[in-house]
Amino acid sequence: MSLSVTQALDAFAPRLPLAVAWSGGADSTALLWACAQRWPGQVRAIHIHHGLQAAAESFQAHCQDLAAQWAVPLAVVRVNAHAASGQSPEDAARRARYAGLVQAIQTDPLLHGITDIALAQHADDQVETLLLALSRGAGLPGLASMPGTWQRQGLQWHRPLLKVPASVIRPWLQQHGVSWVEDPSNADPRYTRNRIRAFLPALDATFVGWRDTFARSAAHCAEAQLALNELAQMDLAVTGVPPLLVPLQALSPSRRVNVLRYWLREHCHTTPSTAQMEALVPQILACTTRGHRLHLKVGSGFVVRQLDALAWQPHA
Repeated sequence: MSLSVTQALDAFAPRLPLAVAWSGGADSTALLWACAQRWPGQVRAIHIHHGLQAAAESFQAHCQDLAAQWAVPLAVVRVNAHAASGQSPEDAARRARYAGLVQAIQTDPLLHGITDIALAQHADDQVETLLLALSRGAGLPGLASMPGTWQRQGLQWHRPLLKVPASVIRPWLQQHGVSWVEDPSNADPRYTRNRIRAFLPALDATFVGWRDTFARSAAHCAEAQLALNELAQMDLAVTGVPPLLVPLQALSPSRRVNVLRYWLREHCHTTPSTAQMEALVPQILACTTRGHRLHLKVGSGFVVRQLDALAWQPHA
């Protein structure tokens, strides 16, 4: 069920003090202002300066002015968000943004003692994530889209606006007399998410309540993935970590693939493509003699054979 900003905050119960990632745009401004009103003196803001466009300086100045008006302590982190060769600009900016948020929490005295951080992705962002995953042929982890809460690097992360449609956020800010900045990159057709937004009105005209039903499908995928993770943990208890070849070969094909993906993701911190898994599994089954070698590119490194078990080596 779609919620208003106020309803979403009613269901949000982070540990205080709380940090909010704040770009100065409408979504994060709504989140920060709502949190600051609900927990006066208990909210801090973090602004990531990406340095990707000329407007970045004005974004920072806008945030500094509003933070002073609201008496919200503001930490500013400058990051290098330029894409490396073969990396999408969106992915580069996202990775730099998360690294900057963690850096701020760990190093800025303004943020001392904070363990919870809130991000402003909303219901339309969740839909865009699901559609991107479908376009890439993603499995359950991708189709599960963005979690509402999760842990990473000793922090508890939250997305309290995931059930709030984008269409209600700007009117809500206007109602409360709160200003925001418009990021010109949000209209740049070079970015895939912006092109997806262009056809969301067609979904509005075709399917009633599609944001809620899409979110429900993503939640079903997330629940199914949790069950698969539990199964993989049970199978890893048998195969060992890293997996021994013989018990791995004894698993059914689907459980073998599931436990391999889980091992690579959780223990090796890499994600194999479908093509890489299709090449890896036959090689594992072929390891029936001590002389059979295995050395395949998987994710960001290589899966190799070490005696009677698998091992993963990061790319040099």
